[in-house]
Amino acid sequence: MRLFLLASALVLATPALAQQTADYAVGPQYDTTHVYVPEDQFDSFVTSFQATFGGTTSKQGVFQVTPTTSRTKSQLVLTPAGTVSVFGFKTPIPFPFGDERTGYLVTDIDAAVKAAVQHGAVRRLVTFPDPIGRDSLIQWPGGVNMQLYWHTTKPSYAPLETVPENRIYLTEDAADRFVKSWIGYAHAKVTADNRVAPGAEVGEPGKTIRRISITSGYGKMVVFVTDGLLPWPYGRDMTGYGVPDLDATLARAKAAGVETLVQPIAAAGGRAAIVRFPGGYIAEIHGPAAK
Repeated sequence: MRLFLLASALVLATPALAQQTADYAVGPQYDTTHVYVPEDQFDSFVTSFQATFGGTTSKQGVFQVTPTTSRTKSQLVLTPAGTVSVFGFKTPIPFPFGDERTGYLVTDIDAAVKAAVQHGAVRRLVTFPDPIGRDSLIQWPGGVNMQLYWHTTKPSYAPLETVPENRIYLTEDAADRFVKSWIGYAHAKVTADNRVAPGAEVGEPGKTIRRISITSGYGKMVVFVTDGLLPWPYGRDMTGYGVPDLDATLARAKAAGVETLVQPIAAAGGRAAIVRFPGGYIAEIHGPAAK
């Protein structure tokens, strides 16, 4: 806790810090949502996700991806709407893995972690080697956990057709601190800050919430500032996927065994639904308003 407070104080005391650290982002097509599923539902999830959004998969394998002993199935699903890293552990999952929401590729892992700490993040472990590079897990104000990673051989993925949204739910206690930290680290811009957005977007009709949209070289982010009294499944949706035709996407999802938890509603100038894939992964899917 003392390290967290000192890092936060450093950010507040040095407002020019954002200009003193470089931008280490590579591109949103290299940013992956981490999806942990039971091993016996691994293939069902991969099949359903690809059937819903299209795209390709990497070769499936069994690896040790943590610095301490463990074994997991692992595979990428690369779709036009975003990429997921899928893990189906054959062993217990070592701490602190399993609650990091996103993996962000950076150009320099040591410098990126140092910059994140300077902007208010804390390291959850020291940077460690994996089979194809190096990784670190960090936490931002408000308890926002993510991975930074670097590959020995630079990957080459096609640009996305639509960039997914990292959906973050915070109370007002932490929201401004998180946004300030992330903007400074990621060289990000706030593209919208609606302080009277409809609460129906997060399952709280009749209330208003604050909805902050942010973009950077790491992709898009939406921060929902609420009272925290969220009905399920809101807050469990870590990523929102943009599609050109929401109804057609939901029809493909249903045919692939995906459950629609929240039927389409009006949201942020379009329509949005929340779904649950085999294995338990919950996501938001959004598209243009119906014609």
